[in-house]
Amino acid sequence: MPVHKKSGTTPQGDTAVQTTPRARRAPAASTRQPAVRKKAPAAASHAGASDDAAPLDWIGPEIKSLRKARSLSLQDLSALCGKSIGFLSQLERGKSKPTIGALHDVAAALGVQVSWFFPHGESAEPSDGGVVVRRERRRQLTFDSGIADYLLSPNLSGQLELLWSVMAPGSDSGDAYQHRGEEGGVVIKGTLELWVGEQHFILEAGDSFTFESHTPHRYRNPGNTPAEIVWVITPPSY
Repeated sequence: MPVHKKSGTTPQGDTAVQTTPRARRAPAASTRQPAVRKKAPAAASHAGASDDAAPLDWIGPEIKSLRKARSLSLQDLSALCGKSIGFLSQLERGKSKPTIGALHDVAAALGVQVSWFFPHGESAEPSDGGVVVRRERRRQLTFDSGIADYLLSPNLSGQLELLWSVMAPGSDSGDAYQHRGEEGGVVIKGTLELWVGEQHFILEAGDSFTFESHTPHRYRNPGNTPAEIVWVITPPSY
């Protein structure tokens, strides 16, 4: 998934806007319970494509299903994730779209990772053996702010999570967030502006980075062209 300005706390009720999308608290101590998952569109054939094929429309009902499976009221979920009841209600009804940071908070409160919300892509070929992810079979989340995240890992049962992010000019991850583990990445194209705690960086194509994920972080594309970044996260927490 999955970097950012001065450390900060995600304000209640923040929603994604046209120039924004990933803070994480410790997940609720509960065992994942089955939730009704709507079938979402298959991922686009390649990173950087127009992403009408992967909207966030199914996320609201999915969040509501998870919340009810855990016998949580909106008030309970609000207390766990630090978001307002009004925002959560609008999110469940599809009236608001989350930023990456807001989705991290809600997912953690429900005891799942953001990757729970990736739509299912095309079935893998048996010959790929859980090792290879073909380009046309990448699972994808696209945020209203202009960031598309593609899951490059065939599964999240190991210690690594691999993501490809395509960021439209001016897009960002929202308020600073944090979670367990470590992460790093390399800028493939364009420019990445990254905040890790109090540190601020501008990275160009070919530059790389690593940091401890519990440090509040956020990121944006300050350039006039799309930016592409490959992320590695361990353990999988996006």
